[in-house]
Amino acid sequence: METITNLSPIILALPFLMFLFLGLCGNKLFKSNPNIAGWIGTAGLSVVAIVSYYIAIQYFWVEGKGADAYQQFVLFNHEWLKMTDNLVISIGFMLDPISAMMLVVISTVSLMVHIYSLGYMHGEEGFQRYYAVLSLFTFAMMGLVVATNIFQMYIFWELVGVSSFLLISFYFIKPSAVAAAKKAFIVTRFADMFFLVGILILSYYTNTFDFLKLTAVSDGHATLVNNTMCGEMFMGLSVTSIAMFLIFLGGAGKSAMFPFHIWLPDAMEGPTPASALIHAATMVVAGVFLVARMFPVYFFEAHDVLTIIGYIGAFTSLFAAIIACTQTDIKRVLAFSTISQIAYMFVALAVSGYASEHEQCLGYTASMWHLFTHAMFKACLFLGAGCIIHAVHSNEMNAMGNLRKFMPIAHITFGISCLAIAGIPPFSGFYSKDEILVAAFEHDKVLYACQAFVAGLTAFYMFRLYFRIFWYSENPAHAHHTPHEAPMNMNIPLIVLSVFTCYSFFNLVSNDSSQLFSSKITADRVGFELETNYTIAIASFLVAVVGIAIAWVLYKEKNDKPDMIAGKVKCLYISASHRFYIDEIYLFITRKIIFGGICVAIAWFDRHIIDGFMNLLAWISRELSYDIRDVQSGNLQQYAWGFLVGVLAIAMFAIYY
Repeated sequence: METITNLSPIILALPFLMFLFLGLCGNKLFKSNPNIAGWIGTAGLSVVAIVSYYIAIQYFWVEGKGADAYQQFVLFNHEWLKMTDNLVISIGFMLDPISAMMLVVISTVSLMVHIYSLGYMHGEEGFQRYYAVLSLFTFAMMGLVVATNIFQMYIFWELVGVSSFLLISFYFIKPSAVAAAKKAFIVTRFADMFFLVGILILSYYTNTFDFLKLTAVSDGHATLVNNTMCGEMFMGLSVTSIAMFLIFLGGAGKSAMFPFHIWLPDAMEGPTPASALIHAATMVVAGVFLVARMFPVYFFEAHDVLTIIGYIGAFTSLFAAIIACTQTDIKRVLAFSTISQIAYMFVALAVSGYASEHEQCLGYTASMWHLFTHAMFKACLFLGAGCIIHAVHSNEMNAMGNLRKFMPIAHITFGISCLAIAGIPPFSGFYSKDEILVAAFEHDKVLYACQAFVAGLTAFYMFRLYFRIFWYSENPAHAHHTPHEAPMNMNIPLIVLSVFTCYSFFNLVSNDSSQLFSSKITADRVGFELETNYTIAIASFLVAVVGIAIAWVLYKEKNDKPDMIAGKVKCLYISASHRFYIDEIYLFITRKIIFGGICVAIAWFDRHIIDGFMNLLAWISRELSYDIRDVQSGNLQQYAWGFLVGVLAIAMFAIYY
């Protein structure tokens, strides 16, 4: 572990230094040739990726042997703020299966985005600034996943939010980009308020922020939390459940769960590579990672909250999938797909339970596995969408069609990723999604039915997207110019990510390597074996095939069937295409009720009562000052007379009493 300990600071230090260097000096040093800033940022991230892979390999396949396999290691932990003897905020680096896995995910996707952006962002004003913010984003996410305590996670959590704001508003001269950035920032900040309150409640009772202490398990309990918060009630509710639900709300905001989902589709106003980074491996999975990090507390001490998480996740996945079926902007289809798939991961965490035979948390393992596979194929889909937009200069499906003849690399890689997210074997998405469905089937048949239906919808809307882009029309709206294949610095990341999508399952389905996504829930229970449930696997495969077949019939070639079906369910279709008017409901509540009603009354009270009272005090003071100002007239005789009267009054008062 000594080598890993020595290398680990590079993962945090190098992206931060890249951010400072490119942000402060990039515009001045590389003004004549901005591409140098991109190459420097990419080189720095390449080093981070190499170190991350080395640490993961050492942890899983070198150190991960024997009795100490897959233990949690704190590589360094420096005290930053000391509130009490026990309540200390530290900045450190913790390595365990899920943090090591996240290092690989973040570094891989971020590196691909850095390389891809060399072509996609070429010639953009603010090129150096873009790469500086990419480095800041990577630094923030790395710091979040290796945090040794929940307050360190919260600090980097907020830094991720700031970074996303800067990326979404990169085109700050566009009002829509500025509005989207503000929307994302405000919605996630609102959710983060609950996260902070949950942290404060938890730390008040446990007197620590440290993950190792908070998640320590013994005899079927999260030891510290059980000992300090057991029996504590507030308004008839368990304080533990309240704290953990508030912490989940923070994760729900970051991962765009209903009703905090409204920011994510609008975040597409930022550059497409930034969308890939936000949606695939960084911001949106932070909520899933948070629940996974605190999973022993949820599982043993707040299982009621875990149940709530499951049903919120199931509703969100269905809600987002239905909306995705009606969207025409290809980036927004992928955005709602992300919301649905992240919700899938939350459901998997919620249905975790010890199986009678293997004593394993199947849902937990499946959730982390799906996080890994989803990062690869969703990043490939977003970057592929960027190549398509780069070729046709539009986000709308109506401007596309028949592109397979002009963009073979984008066509093949996009198709592979669509097969993976649809759950078609042997691609990686099939295996991770199948384990989620198995866990749901064993835990809750209602959740299983919902998620199986969502799997069919996913296959449908993804292949609706695929056929509309690469097949469909022989005379598309882009016929006035010839689309072209993207340059190689944009195609190479697509190829790399599609290889991960094709082959990542080969080294993950084995019993040993499945522990990459395991969590040592107790000190003596480690066995996490994954076995394919062929009944559910075949059923999920058939559901996906049906979804793809429907998309084939409706969208492979231009026809009137989609319009006929939309006309028969006109109300549902229009509602879904307008995202069920959730944004309008938020605007009505904020503008009409809060700003136009409540705030008007508060403003009147502030102006007339508060300000009026202050003005009254000022008026009284002014009038009194005019009345008593003659006391300071400067007339000596008046002062002598006043002195005499005062002395006589005091004397009479003294004699009388």
